[in-house]
Amino acid sequence: QAEKAVQAGMDLMRSLRSQGYRIAVIGEMGIGNTTTSSAVLSALQGLPSSETVSRGGGIDDAAFRKKKRVIDEAIARYQPDPGDPLDVLSKVGGFDLAAMCGAFLGAAALRLPTVIDGFISAVAALCAYRLHPLSRDYLFASHASMEKGYRLAMAELGLSPMLELDMRLGEGSGCPPAFELIAAAETVIRDMATFEEAGIDDAYLQEIRANESFQH
Repeated sequence: QAEKAVQAGMDLMRSLRSQGYRIAVIGEMGIGNTTTSSAVLSALQGLPSSETVSRGGGIDDAAFRKKKRVIDEAIARYQPDPGDPLDVLSKVGGFDLAAMCGAFLGAAALRLPTVIDGFISAVAALCAYRLHPLSRDYLFASHASMEKGYRLAMAELGLSPMLELDMRLGEGSGCPPAFELIAAAETVIRDMATFEEAGIDDAYLQEIRANESFQH
């Protein structure tokens, strides 16, 4: 089932690519999936739930304690292999995470850049990275999720989010502003004149660069 879900995500990216899309966002819709995401992250990184879990959609203290207990008990019971992301997804993940993992993999295979939304898609991206590290080269991180596990996933991926908006949402909500930043960067790369083209004397930069090299 996990393999089929991953394949479904890959197939979706192939469909988008064939329709002419040049960039994609991978987010999610739902409730309760910060639990599975935290479980997957804990299993992959060998961490207790206390280090990966936050309150998700907003739960009281009793539910928060239960959330952490359920994750720790599930990992102890099913013993997911941290070296095998598919095993982790099949034992403590979900269809959504597996399909998103496949979408990241499929997009990278097709050279289609993808934007990570929040915590859940960050964990899916981490699974894709564990399966094939080169998938990371096609990832953009949009906004920093307030879930504590988000930082752990980003640290392993070696990515920094573009935006710090104190958002507690997934649903692709951080991606529209990220798209605008990516489009702006694309415009600069494509249309902005170089110093040489603009006739600007940049000899003064040699001294600045020399000082920066010395400081490093």
